[in-house]
Amino acid sequence: MPDPVSSSDREAVTRLLGRIPSGAFSVAVRRGDGQPVVIENAPLLDDGTPMPTRFWLVDAELRESVSRLEAGGGVRQAEAALPPEAVAEAHARYAALRDLAIAPGHRGPRPSGGVGGTRRGVKCLHAHLAWLLVGGDDPVGRWVVEQLALDTAPYVVERGHGR
Repeated sequence: MPDPVSSSDREAVTRLLGRIPSGAFSVAVRRGDGQPVVIENAPLLDDGTPMPTRFWLVDAELRESVSRLEAGGGVRQAEAALPPEAVAEAHARYAALRDLAIAPGHRGPRPSGGVGGTRRGVKCLHAHLAWLLVGGDDPVGRWVVEQLALDTAPYVVERGHGR
């Protein structure tokens, strides 16, 4: 993880999640006012459980917007709109990036799958948007931005998190 999390970031993320995080994380993207938007999770939780979701959307306003899109059939619409091979390539890039954060000698369970822990297709628009906001090459994240007419300019990627 790039930098230790400040107590104010830990409190903000706990409030945004509605629970204490189960593993190490850092703030990857912030709003212009400094509030966390996306966190970067360690690939393993504190108890060693694999954490497939590397980038987690914590901003309440964005989460609600994406949830409305999903509730309106957004997952199926994204799958229909995007070439399956482009989505599969995004999953492979995401998994490779996440796996780089696992110690080379690690012998226990490892996270699997790509964005949102899935191996193919679209599972979670929130996870795709989170990765795109960090700088990931994600066609589903781009589709979400288009559907929400989202202006990404106010979001600031933290040092060490650009992809």
